[in-house]
Amino acid sequence: MSLFSRSLPLRSLPLRSPFSRSRLRITARLLPLALLPVALAACLSTPIPDQTPPLPPQWRNAPAADAAPAAAPDPRGWWHAFGDPRLDALVEQALAANLDAAQARARLRSARLLQQHAGDALKPEVRARTSNPIDPDASASFFVMGLDAVWEMGFFGRSEALERGARAELDNAAAQLRQAQISVAAETAREWIALRDAAERERLLDSIRAARAEQLRVQQVRADLRLAARDSVQAPRAALAQAEAALGEPRQRIVAAEQALAVLLGRAEPDPDWRRGAARPPLARAAIERAPADLLRTRPDIALAQAGVLRAAADLGLARADQYPRLAFGTSIQWSVNVTAHRRTETEGIGVSGPIIDVPLFDWGLRRARAHAKGAELEAAALAYRKTVLAAVAETESALSALEQQRQREDADRRAFDALARSAQMQQVRRGLGLSGDLELATSAIERDQAALELVAAQSDRAQAYIALYKALGAAPEDRLGRADEGDVAATARADAGARR
Repeated sequence: MSLFSRSLPLRSLPLRSPFSRSRLRITARLLPLALLPVALAACLSTPIPDQTPPLPPQWRNAPAADAAPAAAPDPRGWWHAFGDPRLDALVEQALAANLDAAQARARLRSARLLQQHAGDALKPEVRARTSNPIDPDASASFFVMGLDAVWEMGFFGRSEALERGARAELDNAAAQLRQAQISVAAETAREWIALRDAAERERLLDSIRAARAEQLRVQQVRADLRLAARDSVQAPRAALAQAEAALGEPRQRIVAAEQALAVLLGRAEPDPDWRRGAARPPLARAAIERAPADLLRTRPDIALAQAGVLRAAADLGLARADQYPRLAFGTSIQWSVNVTAHRRTETEGIGVSGPIIDVPLFDWGLRRARAHAKGAELEAAALAYRKTVLAAVAETESALSALEQQRQREDADRRAFDALARSAQMQQVRRGLGLSGDLELATSAIERDQAALELVAAQSDRAQAYIALYKALGAAPEDRLGRADEGDVAATARADAGARR
């Protein structure tokens, strides 16, 4: 809807006013009505539901103070507690080269760029157009050129909803990047520990296989000397076959861990040096000093749920704004050059300017229903956020309990191994004194190595429980590359601004 429209010669357009004094008075009277939506806009802000779920003041399953040191590992480098420099280097390489993390950084750059231009939809839009109409009798032609400008006002909460929607996308992308970083660090540590522990199990199983072969040799000698029954060699022969078959499991796990590490580091092939080296150092005991409330700012799934609430609030704000008239200010100027018989004639111009009002009438009921539906979705998003927080607390409590139980299991297996190691050492002494034979020595060595296998399994399970705990806590390093990407986005935005100027 326009306030005025009049055709004028182009050269006289700046000099002749299309307004009369009465129209100026009418426009002045309509000005307060035009400013009324500005006052209404502040009353239509969509409130965000309370997102403070009930949290326990402390962890119920945290280890006792006397069972762990006072200092907790740094959440940004929790894997340093393993005391393995090779693991430290692998995690750093994976965080820098992992393809999932690189994808998340690219999506974060995209979200940052779009968030910086979230309000551009409400800025003036200018379009230029040309056409060349010809009379049906081909006696005249016209060259028409026009400029159209529309400036939509972000009234009734529309501007706030657009900003919230862009912020929700940015928060979602940032949470996905953090989720990728947490997963990369945890999976790299998990696969490296699985690789090193599988190599240690292979060494112990090979030692057991050698002892079983010694048992079979001794029993075969005794059977050949008729000091034992002929079928007495069947049991040690079966035990040797079982020991050889058991070697397949750690060897297959080594290959799987190597391939998984190669994928995490963005490589086509694993590094042959990964198999070499001594057994990994044992995991030191660690305290947990973080409070349950810290999960609200560290867990990526909580941040994703919070971004979902903000996205739902933005959708509700847009749905509410659609119930009210959409107001804009438009200007259209058109010039026409009349060409008759190959001669140029006078150029004419016309200008139209005024407010544009889009009023919902017959579909207002549908728009209202959409607003109510978006309100229900916002309520659902808020409930999903509360559930995510409670599930995160439950997962962390379970991880704390599992870590403590694995610690107790490791202590028990260590005591059993120490006892059998001393027994094997004494058996070695008796063998040197001629008080026992090779069969008893091999049997003692097998018992010791089997206890060592149990201890390695307990250590591996405790290490995996430690990784699961810090993954549940949402611990991850600072994204130095992400900060560099943020600088690149700012530079791109400045370049865009310079190009527009």
